Amino acid sequence: MSNTATKQSLNQATMQSAMAGRLLRDRIFQRVMSVGGVGVIVAILAIFVYLASVVVPLFTPPAVSAAKDFVAPGGAERATLLYTAEEQREIGLRVTDAPAFQFFQFASGQTLREAPLKLPEGTHVTAFAEGSAASYAMALGLSDGSALVVKPEFKVSFDGAVRRIEPQVIYPLGDAPLKLALDSKPIVRLGMQQSEDGLVLAALSEGGRFFLSGVNVQRNQITGEVSSEVQQSEIIPVPSDVRKILVEDKQREMYLLSGASDLIRYDITDKAAPKLLETVKLTEPDERVTQMILLSGGFSIIVGTDKGKLSQWFLVRTEGANFKLQKIRDFTPMNGAITALSPEFHRKGFIVGNDRGELGSYFATSNRQLFVRKLSDRPLVVLGIPPRGNGYIAQDDHGRTYVAAVENHHPEVSWSALLGKVWYESYEEPAYIWQSAAANADFEPKFSLAPLSYGTIKAAFYAMIVAVPLALLGAIFTAYFMSPRMSSFVKPTIEIMQALPTVVLGFLAGLWLAPYVENNLAGVLLCLLLFPFGILLASLVFNALPEPLRRRVPPGWEAAVLIPVIILMFWGLLSLGHPIEAMFFDGDMPYWLSNTMGIKFEQRNSLVVGIAMGFAVTPTIFSIAEDAIFSVPKHLTAGSLALGATPWQTLTRVVLPTASPGIFSAIMIGLGRAVGETMIVLMATGNTAVMDFSVFTGFRTLSANIGVEMPEAAVGETHYRLLFLSALVLFGFTFVVNTLAELVRQRLRDRYSAI
Repeated sequence: MSNTATKQSLNQATMQSAMAGRLLRDRIFQRVMSVGGVGVIVAILAIFVYLASVVVPLFTPPAVSAAKDFVAPGGAERATLLYTAEEQREIGLRVTDAPAFQFFQFASGQTLREAPLKLPEGTHVTAFAEGSAASYAMALGLSDGSALVVKPEFKVSFDGAVRRIEPQVIYPLGDAPLKLALDSKPIVRLGMQQSEDGLVLAALSEGGRFFLSGVNVQRNQITGEVSSEVQQSEIIPVPSDVRKILVEDKQREMYLLSGASDLIRYDITDKAAPKLLETVKLTEPDERVTQMILLSGGFSIIVGTDKGKLSQWFLVRTEGANFKLQKIRDFTPMNGAITALSPEFHRKGFIVGNDRGELGSYFATSNRQLFVRKLSDRPLVVLGIPPRGNGYIAQDDHGRTYVAAVENHHPEVSWSALLGKVWYESYEEPAYIWQSAAANADFEPKFSLAPLSYGTIKAAFYAMIVAVPLALLGAIFTAYFMSPRMSSFVKPTIEIMQALPTVVLGFLAGLWLAPYVENNLAGVLLCLLLFPFGILLASLVFNALPEPLRRRVPPGWEAAVLIPVIILMFWGLLSLGHPIEAMFFDGDMPYWLSNTMGIKFEQRNSLVVGIAMGFAVTPTIFSIAEDAIFSVPKHLTAGSLALGATPWQTLTRVVLPTASPGIFSAIMIGLGRAVGETMIVLMATGNTAVMDFSVFTGFRTLSANIGVEMPEAAVGETHYRLLFLSALVLFGFTFVVNTLAELVRQRLRDRYSAI
């Protein structure tokens, strides 16, 4: 008895120990799973937070700091003609009618150097004009009808780690003024523009005559020798009441502001024979234009009125090579009459001063009013912006000067610019455009996410059209009708396809499939359109065969019989393609589509991407859907068949409803796979950011755009942050789709759980 009791106690202790071990392992496993699940959530949140941290500065309003005011450097007795600054925002420049250059410390207004300008004896300044802000060039109209071209230069040197900036005055055409007004009368209105290719000066004399002078500079590419040619002409008749003269940067167009609001445009390509092109009314009859400037690049004109209204105008192509000046957009008005305007050096921004002492900052492309600040109780009469757009200089009519630093890194970003149509310079109409870089400094960044989002949806749509029918029908047949032995070969084979690198698929699609589709377009379209009907026809023929012949095919092996049929069908349809092209499409269907039907055809198009991406997505949908269908309890199908239902009725009324949550999840995961695909769309499309749903055109997706442009994006710049915004959009889209999919899946599970 004692031995038996001892054995029982030992067994009980062993069982308790084993149970304790199992419970311990269960707890450990539960903790590990919990930590893993929380870790996944934390990782997803960390990705979201990081993406958001990069994107948020895009929508942060500009910040103004280090605001100071002081008496105009050099004294307020002389009139101020211009304010500007050097790139580092350390030295400012005030140009006065003394005439003199007053160089001063930007932050404090302390005068660093006064540089008087050399004028002929007995003359004085009667007019002033500045060229593009980036050139620093300006011209002084003199009382003897001549003009002196001058510009500042800021030489930067380093003494060890100390940067030294030395301001200088240079005379591009020499220190002798250029005779402009042939009647030797004082110049009362002056316009100018200078570039490496030459100089243009336009002047209205006190005698009422208008003169145009051009200096064309030519450089010998071999010897480096520089030669110049001077062209002069007189514009007759002279428009009345000329108040402003503007010459665009390329020196081919000249604009005169006449009267209250008339803008007169001249073609001055040939300086010896200027041509009047058009006259445009800039405002309503009860308004008067008070200020007018050219934006950076010289394409756009910003117009300010006595009612505080601001508008942008530029040339729009009408017919052929003809252009017409057109009003593009209005900006948020100021509260008082516009008294001063100043453009940024390189961006499409500008600042505005009004008669109430308010300064406003605007950006043209995004149509944003960035900020408005009250600086003075007096009208602001002169404004200036440093080259990097990171500050401002303003002076009121009492000679008080105001300066500040401005953090304004992303003015071109607004929701309307990102998602809506924008009318860009040199375009005939508003459009959705993504173009992040160009070869010249006049470029206007075009950051519309609409064509990229459109391309992403387009790619997913065509991929799912191919993948969903193939994957779901294949999964249904494999899980429900196919023999287990054949299924053991088919399913692993399809799942192995999922392991193929997408870069390989993209390479094959771009270099083999795209040219093949172009050369056999009619045959490929026949395959896509007639293949499903061919399969149905083959099924009807098979069912029409004598029963002894049909029984030779074992149950569940019918798909094997289709393999030679499919091969024969593809061969036949592709062979028919060339005769059909020769008969109906002049032997070249892509050419016929483009030139006869006006349907644009690109070699790397949506059709190619749909086939390639469909091939890549199919294994994912197939595998999950097949598992869902195969996992339907056997007693459900057996019970249905036992009650007299046919296999097809059992499939449609029992199996598919029960498996519908898994099937829906398979489709949603496939959709997420298609949306996030990068390499196939990168290599198999033209990567053109266009909004065209045609199957014969290409596109650019968000993911491909990130892959292409991220290596060349400067860290922290607008372009860089917008690529992260694209990633955030993809992240959000995937999150929303998966969340909706889970909700639908749970509803389907609840609905069919009672079966």
